[in-house]
Amino acid sequence: MTLTVSPDCDLVLYTHPWSRGQIARWMLEETGANYRQVILDYGTSMKSHEYLSINPMGKVPTITHRGSVVTECAAICAYLADAYPSANLAPSNADRASYYRWLFFAAGPLEAAITDRSLKVAVSEKQERMVGYGNYELTVDVLAKAVNSAPYLAGDSFSAADVYVGSQILWGTQFGTLPKRPEFEEYIQKLVERPAYKAAKAIDLELGAALSKQQLP
Repeated sequence: MTLTVSPDCDLVLYTHPWSRGQIARWMLEETGANYRQVILDYGTSMKSHEYLSINPMGKVPTITHRGSVVTECAAICAYLADAYPSANLAPSNADRASYYRWLFFAAGPLEAAITDRSLKVAVSEKQERMVGYGNYELTVDVLAKAVNSAPYLAGDSFSAADVYVGSQILWGTQFGTLPKRPEFEEYIQKLVERPAYKAAKAIDLELGAALSKQQLP
């Protein structure tokens, strides 16, 4: 299934409503940019020769912008923040330490810790020196401290880091891969009230409902 939002633009989102493409869409809505969307199906169009020529991993999301391809949600968020500076989704260069730190903490240690735990990968105390996150409990504690130390991850202002890390926390607490700690609940509440989050969620919910109807016998 393929649908479009804005037919004439140089920014394209390849996604599926039941995927991490929701992160990229939220980020796009935060920028206010016009974009065209291409909805791909798992196992069919997502693995087609045409799409694999864009993203050889055969996964979503991917964005293309003026001939450039960007994959991986953290990279997409960071790229769009720089590509659309008027949206103020990246701190000034002098204040980017926390922004980069937590954006890539979520893409690295947090992602690995959650994945290993979900797959029931047991990491021994000795092996903790080999994995970037050490252990799951430590990673969760560090994340909770990060969201509780300032209004947002990069300080007083919302940024692309909050889109990516916030999405991880939203999904993690919803599906049980992260605990529902008070720090996470308070942080989430600020995020879900954002107009761009609501707009992005509404689009994907509508697309998801349409897909469900198509799959009915």
